[in-house]
This record gives sequence, structure tokens and C-alpha cells, in this order.
Amino acid sequence: RSVYTALWTDKNHTLVTHFFFVPFSNILVFCIILFVLVLLMYLLTIVGNMLIIPITLVDPALRSPMYFFLQNLSFLEIGYISSTIPKMLVNFLSEDKSISFLGCATQMYFFSFLGITECCLLAAMSYDRYVAICHPLHYTATMSKAMCLQLSAVCWLIGLLVGLGQTTFIFTLPYCGPNRINHFFCDLPPLLKLACTDTYKNEIAVYTIVVTFIMVPFLLILVSYVHILHTILSIASAAGRSKTFSTCSSHLIAVTLPKSSYSPNTDKLLSLFYSVVSPVLNPLIYSLRNKEVKEAMRRSFSRDTRTLN
Repeated sequence: RSVYTALWTDKNHTLVTHFFFVPFSNILVFCIILFVLVLLMYLLTIVGNMLIIPITLVDPALRSPMYFFLQNLSFLEIGYISSTIPKMLVNFLSEDKSISFLGCATQMYFFSFLGITECCLLAAMSYDRYVAICHPLHYTATMSKAMCLQLSAVCWLIGLLVGLGQTTFIFTLPYCGPNRINHFFCDLPPLLKLACTDTYKNEIAVYTIVVTFIMVPFLLILVSYVHILHTILSIASAAGRSKTFSTCSSHLIAVTLPKSSYSPNTDKLLSLFYSVVSPVLNPLIYSLRNKEVKEAMRRSFSRDTRTLN
């Protein structure tokens, strides 16, 4: 099938109505193996996060600001991974690897929106840990319910506006062919390469926005953890240091997980597993490494067992 079958002509020039993803491999067995692995990790991510949300909502012991942000993060992860993985799974086994122009724009919007929101939420979570550990006497007053709602709302609003602006900026460019995306979803760099115009200024503007809303949260997280580690190291008892560090270790691990990235020199398969593995590890980190969550799960399962009996 020609890559130009999805083009139509108006009065002045040819416009793209569909894009086509370049396949990972033409070897069917390899595609089937990838399909099974990615599907399993996708299901683990969905199930893991869907367990965390109701447990943190229902259990009275998990009513602190940290778990409020964790609820937001779990809900976000479900949408984040669902914005790219289902279409990718279809493409592994289907001969038709096309996506409509509108579908591509929608995919980029949700991926950008949720990705930026996640960066901001992780920064909010690091601020929560900073206040809890460095200013424990002011924690209740500072991290009030109203404050948590405001921080969460700001994170989602930033993601929504940046995602909308970025997507609009990219999809108002002219696309007149070729229309083969050398990636597994509609990401910004490979789409810019397909635009039928000089995109230098567009690239500068878009990357400035993206880097700003990724680097600023990262720097806030870095500053927070410098203060947190300084406070932990100043605690006299080893037991106290261990207990205090355990309250933020899960978040620290989640922050340092590799995120999806794309560049001409980045292997597409490596980028795929960064996109799939990072989301599946988050619920495991926050449940298996968190004593309070594990105990809440145990209480929940005990109640369900007694109810069934």
C-alpha cells in the first residue's frame, strides 16, 4: 500500500489526511512476542493503578495529602499509558498501521497533557514530602485539604493548557507528504520532520515550552530532596533516619524512573520499553515498598474474605 494513498488535493497543494507508523519489524514472530509483552505490562499497569485508587479512597489510614496525590498519579497513569499503548498493540499485528490526522492530533494531545501533568504532580508530591520531613510542626496547616486541591488543580490545568498549545502549534503546520512516522506514536519530533515548511522557529518555541514545564518541576524536586536528605542526615538515631527516609523513598524512586524520549539516535525499541515499563513500575513501587499501602490492602482483602464467608 502506497504511503501516499492517504493524501488528497485542494486548490493549491496536497494535504495529509492519514499518517502511517513505520513497523518495528516485518518478522511476525517478533511482533507477536512484543504484542504479548506489552499487553501484559499494560494490563498490570491498569490493574495496579485501579487497585491503588479505591484503597487510598476507602481506607481511613490513607487520608493524608501524600495519598491524595497518589490517587491523582494513579488515575493519570491509566490515561497516560492508554493514550498510546492500545493503538500500538493493534499496529503490532495489523497490516494497516495508519492513523487519521485527527486521531494523531488527539493522541499527541493526551500524551502531552498527561505527561506534563505527571511532571507537575511529582513536583507537588516532593513538596509534600519536603514539608512533612523538614517542617513537620507546620505540616497539617501547610498541606491542608484546600492546599492539596489547589496544587492538584494547578498541575492538571498546566498540563491541559500546555498540551493544547503544543498540539495546536504542531497540527496547524502544513503536511503534504511524506506521511510515515518513524516512531510508535504521534510524538512531536518525528511529526515536525514531516511538515512541509521550515520548522526551525516552531521547534525553538515548542522545545522551550516543553523544557520549561519539564525542567522547572525537576528543579523543584531536586531542591526539595536536597533539603530532605540534609534533614534526614541530621537526625541523630539511625532508626530515625531509616524511618524518615522510608516515607519518601518510593516517591524518589518514581521520580528517577526513565521516561519516554525520542531522538534520531534513540533506539525505538528502547523508547518503547521506557514508555511501557515506567508506568507499570509506579504502582509496584508505591504498593510493594509502602508499608501503609500494603497493610491497607491486607485489611481490604480480609474484609472481602469475611464478607464472602
